Amino acid sequence: MPLDSETLGSLRIERTTENSGGGGRKILVWSAIAAAVIAVGVTAVLAFGAKTTEVTTVTAEALTTGPSLGNAVLNASGYVVARRMSTVSSKVTGKIAEIFVEEGMAVEKGQVLARLDPVNTSTILTMAHRELEASKRNLAEIEVRLAEAQRNLARNEALVKQQLVSQTALDASKAEVNALAARLAASQAQVKIAESGLAMRRNDFDDLEIKAPFAGVVISKDAQPGEMISPMSSGGFTRTGIATIVDMDSREVEVDVNESYINRVKNNQRVEATLDAYPDSPIAARVINIVPTADRTKATVKVRIGFEKLEARILPDMGIKVRFLDDSPAPAANAAPRIRVPAAALQREGDNTYVWVVSDGRAERRAVKVGAESEGSVEVSAGVANGDELVSPVVQGLEDGGKVKLKAS
Repeated sequence: MPLDSETLGSLRIERTTENSGGGGRKILVWSAIAAAVIAVGVTAVLAFGAKTTEVTTVTAEALTTGPSLGNAVLNASGYVVARRMSTVSSKVTGKIAEIFVEEGMAVEKGQVLARLDPVNTSTILTMAHRELEASKRNLAEIEVRLAEAQRNLARNEALVKQQLVSQTALDASKAEVNALAARLAASQAQVKIAESGLAMRRNDFDDLEIKAPFAGVVISKDAQPGEMISPMSSGGFTRTGIATIVDMDSREVEVDVNESYINRVKNNQRVEATLDAYPDSPIAARVINIVPTADRTKATVKVRIGFEKLEARILPDMGIKVRFLDDSPAPAANAAPRIRVPAAALQREGDNTYVWVVSDGRAERRAVKVGAESEGSVEVSAGVANGDELVSPVVQGLEDGGKVKLKAS
C-alpha cells in the first residue's frame, strides 16, 4: 500500500542539533589535550633542557673583624724590626766565669751581663802596679841625688871664687847636676809610662765585665759559663757573643713595595698595620720614610713605618700586613668588615665591576665596589657579604639566574 508524504515525514530523524553539540565538545577536549602537551613540553624544556654551567667557587671571607682605619690605596706585607739591636760581645778573649741574664730579662744601660775569668788579667794588673811603684821610687832616688849635686855645685862655685878649689872640680859638679837632671826627666817619663800601662791594665780588667750598651730586653742568651769568648771568631767552640739585646722602643715595620706602586706612598702617610698573630686588631701607624734606593733584583723599594703607639704584643721579626690609607677620614668603628676576593672572581665591563654569586644552584650577577688590589686579591667594599660563594674564575656562558654546578675535582 502506498505511503503518503506525511507518514514518511514523521519517520525522518533530525541529527542537526545532536551533531553540532557533540562536535563542540570534541573541539574543547582536543584543545585541552594540546595545551597540556605544550605545558608539559615547556616544563620539560625548562626542567631538563636548560643549560647548566660547570664552575668552581671560592668563599668570600672578611679580611678582619676589627674596625678599618680608612680606605686603602695599597697593600703590602713585611716584618717588625728593631732599629737598635746588638749582639753583645767582649773586648778581650777569655773564659766566661758568670752570666747574669736570661731570655726575656729587661736590662739597663751599663748593667753587667757577664764576667770573664780574672786570674790572668788580675796578675798583669798587679804587675803594672808594681812597675809604677818601682818607677816612682827610682824617681825619688834621682831627685835626692840631684838635690845633693846642686848643693855641691853651689859650694864649689863659692870656693872657686875664693880660689880654694880648682875650676876642674867646679866643672865636675856642673856635669853631675846636668846628668842627674837628665836622669830625673827620664825617670819622670818612665813614671808616666808606668801610669799609662797601669791605666791600660785597669781597662783590660774592667773589660772582663761585659755590660749592656743600652737599655733593652734580652732576646737570646748565646753563651754559658766555662765557654771561651772572643771579639773575633777563631773557629772551634769559641763564642763571639754573650747575649742579644733589643731596644724595644725602636720597633718599627719594614716592607718592600713594588716600584710600580711606590707613587702611592708618601712620607707621614697613614697606615693600618695588622700583625699576623692578631688579625682582628689593626694598629695605627705612619710612614717614617721611603728609603731612596731600589732593589734591582726584586724591583722593590723599602718603606719604613713607625707605630703611633708601641704595644707589648708587637715583637721583633713578627710578620705584619699593612694598608697604606688615603687622606679620607677614618670610618666609624661599627663599619662593615672588609672583604677580599680573588681578582679572577671579578668581571669588568667598562667602569662597572661584577661578581657571580652562587646560591641554590643558581648564579646571580651582582655589582660590587672594589678597592685596592694586591697579590692577586681585591678588596670589595660593597656588594659582597662574608660567606658568599663566588664563581672563581669567571667562565663563559654564565647567565643571571642560570643553573650552575660545581666542577668535579
